[in-house]
Amino acid sequence: MQDYKSLMVWKKSHNIVLEIYKLTKSFPKEELFGLAGQMRRAALSIPTNIAEGAGRGSKADFNRFLQISFGSISELEYELRLSKDLSFISEPDYSRNMILIIEVKKMLSGLIKSIKKSGS
Repeated sequence: MQDYKSLMVWKKSHNIVLEIYKLTKSFPKEELFGLAGQMRRAALSIPTNIAEGAGRGSKADFNRFLQISFGSISELEYELRLSKDLSFISEPDYSRNMILIIEVKKMLSGLIKSIKKSGS
């Protein structure tokens, strides 16, 4: 359908993955397969589903994968809050990453609406 690497939402979501991997390196060892692993999987799911959806043959397929990405970023948003509440991350790290998450959520929402408006 289109080259996912040209999509700004993919670029920004890729940056979120890089940030989450850096951030979770400092989590307690017992969280490697717990919260840290779950955050990494949720973050990775965002650009991965954008890429997969962009490679599909229809707008309907692309939209479905964008909605999966939206679910993953919503999950990550909560996990980031939980990480802050558990004192695994600092307030500045939380705020910086939350700004990125909100930005990508808005971009995903806009893209989903645009695709729905243009029809399947």
